[in-house]
Amino acid sequence: MTLADRLQSDLKDAMRARDELRRDTLRMVLSAVQGQEKQVRRALTDDECLAVLTREVKTRRESIDAYEKAGRKDLADKERAEVAIIGVYLPEPLSQAQLREMVRAAIAESGATSARDLGRVMGLLSPRTRGRADGREVSAMVAQELAAADLAAHDGDGHSSNGGRPAA
Repeated sequence: MTLADRLQSDLKDAMRARDELRRDTLRMVLSAVQGQEKQVRRALTDDECLAVLTREVKTRRESIDAYEKAGRKDLADKERAEVAIIGVYLPEPLSQAQLREMVRAAIAESGATSARDLGRVMGLLSPRTRGRADGREVSAMVAQELAAADLAAHDGDGHSSNGGRPAA
């Protein structure tokens, strides 16, 4: 059963159970999936469907922030509930330790040595972390690891913070 089929089946179950929030959330998600299918003119793969779900969660998280800033706790709570419903279909999120391990492995695999190589590393990591980690968080961690590696490389090449003069 594909992810889209599972969403459709769960929508029918929500309709039978008269679960309005779940029904409405699944309808919105399926509408987004179908819109993407019309755009690419074919049925989406599970990975592409997962990307749509991830985008839907991201949109709702942005709405939660906006509603909280506007003092609309009721609407923020509704968005949180929708995120929880969609989250059932997403793979389990990566822990910080797992993500850091994946980042280090991708840096080693790509041969990246400085911050200029961020794009190359992200190209490897993005498909592996899709739906399991926030892209901004992954990018920040890659930049942090590359900066640390770059700094370590410069510290090891004989340059010191005193302009290359021998220590007194």
